[in-house]
Amino acid sequence: MKSQEKKQSDAERFALAETSAARGFATSTVHAGRHIDPTTGSVIAPLYQTATFVLPEVGRDLGFDYTRSSNPSRQALEENLAELEGGGLGVRCSSGMAAVDAVLRLYSAGDHIVCSHDVYGGVSRLFDNIASRSGISISYVDTSDPARVADAITPATKLLWVETPTNPLLQLSDIEALSALAKDRGIVLGVDSTFATPFALKPLEYGADIVLHSTTKYISGHNQIIGGACITRSESIYEGLKFIQKTVGAVPSPFDCWLTLTGIKTLSLRMERHSENAAEIARYLEQHPLVSRVAYPGLSSHPQHELAKKQLDAFGGMITFELHGGFESGVTLMNSLKLISLAESLGAVESMITHPASMTHVCVPREERLARGLSDGLVRLSVGIESLEDIKADLEHALEAVRNQQEENEVSSRKEAAA
Repeated sequence: MKSQEKKQSDAERFALAETSAARGFATSTVHAGRHIDPTTGSVIAPLYQTATFVLPEVGRDLGFDYTRSSNPSRQALEENLAELEGGGLGVRCSSGMAAVDAVLRLYSAGDHIVCSHDVYGGVSRLFDNIASRSGISISYVDTSDPARVADAITPATKLLWVETPTNPLLQLSDIEALSALAKDRGIVLGVDSTFATPFALKPLEYGADIVLHSTTKYISGHNQIIGGACITRSESIYEGLKFIQKTVGAVPSPFDCWLTLTGIKTLSLRMERHSENAAEIARYLEQHPLVSRVAYPGLSSHPQHELAKKQLDAFGGMITFELHGGFESGVTLMNSLKLISLAESLGAVESMITHPASMTHVCVPREERLARGLSDGLVRLSVGIESLEDIKADLEHALEAVRNQQEENEVSSRKEAAA
């Protein structure tokens, strides 16, 4: 009886998410998952910071029994994320990697996964060192080319895992084309849309079966909490993920969910500012004589700019670039910044810069990194919502330091040659 009541509740949540998805995105960020407290009328949903719930009688609960299984604060966030993605149901996890792991646990020994070759280093670590122990095999391919994906699929392939835009090269994959390919082969398509956020991209609407977010990043947006989530319109996938969520227990605290819901209310405004600032900074860097290359989907020079215009509603706040002078110049730049923080993460209100080779992708063997295009001098910039003039001034100061360093090296080289 209890499981039947729960199933009915989930069906109602599916229907609610589908109906509410018709609201404007900015409206959904504020109102999705929001239930007015019937006892006080509180505008903000209460924080249910509890581990367990009292049962009215044996065999009957009020929708909740133990927070590892479910919690009103977590459910509100899951409803919010599902609506932002255009319908379905969400499963909230303790981190972005816990969410990836939950998807991975849907598969077993002998199964094969095709994965974007430019993928977050933590995903590579999980697939190469954990999935392989379970007998799951992985093939990394350039998912921006559907033909290469098709060639990599085998009879054992069960999952196509795509990052778009990728971390850190900002490559794009045509989700609609990959969805058609996956459905033709009976394969699940999962899309990590952390960089894009539902503000810019809703993968489920292009045919994806699962969309994943590290909610640590833009979704919460304030560098406060770690979190992850999966959203799907498939009841079977949802039931599988919910079972894993309850069984493994890699769930966020109610307080983390409550904070994330608070952050989401400004997601639309923040993403507008992130995108505006990043577009200007990308154009500035592309014209700078010390910069050898810039990757940003909003630039016409991006190899998939046309796909970006078709698939993305905004180009986001992430930029990847490389300086003439390689690793040494990159280190000088990052060590000379004052406003922009040298930090591992991304997607927060503060601007942050990262060196993938020594930070986010240090676990990827150097030969493999170079083969993917992750050179030693590559720099990843997460553009925040500060005043554009201040971000640009900080970069100008740091680039001047790079110029001075290069001039000093040139003088030293001449002296050595003369001696």
